[in-house]
Amino acid sequence: MNRTRLKVMLVRHEGLRLYPYTDTVGKTTIGVGRNIEDRGISSEEAGFLLDNDITYIFQQLSKRAIGVFTSLDEVRQHILIDMAFMGVEKLLGFHRMWKALERRDFVAAAREMLDSKWASQVGSRATELAAMMEGGAYL
Repeated sequence: MNRTRLKVMLVRHEGLRLYPYTDTVGKTTIGVGRNIEDRGISSEEAGFLLDNDITYIFQQLSKRAIGVFTSLDEVRQHILIDMAFMGVEKLLGFHRMWKALERRDFVAAAREMLDSKWASQVGSRATELAAMMEGGAYL
């Protein structure tokens, strides 16, 4: 089977959409005609997306939180990557937390994490990550 030729035809007929949309029968669809309501994605596809998201967030934080993010130990980098799933821009808006991280005041950084709208939205996730931030170890 000539997959390249088939892919070209499918993209031409289905289109390529990088954001979810509603198709002609009302189903949420993404990519090249992937009906995510009925089919969803496989665990392998979810893992592929997760790997790409981790790489993207790591690169963004390395570039945009210059000198702070890359100087942190792995545990604290992982905490920030976890938090950045709310959006890198939103995480960068935690100004007092970033200032505390610059000073290596991890107790204050944890406090700032918990004193946020994000913490009230994610509950025990925030509590766990703040404890990890303060102690510098995985729970």
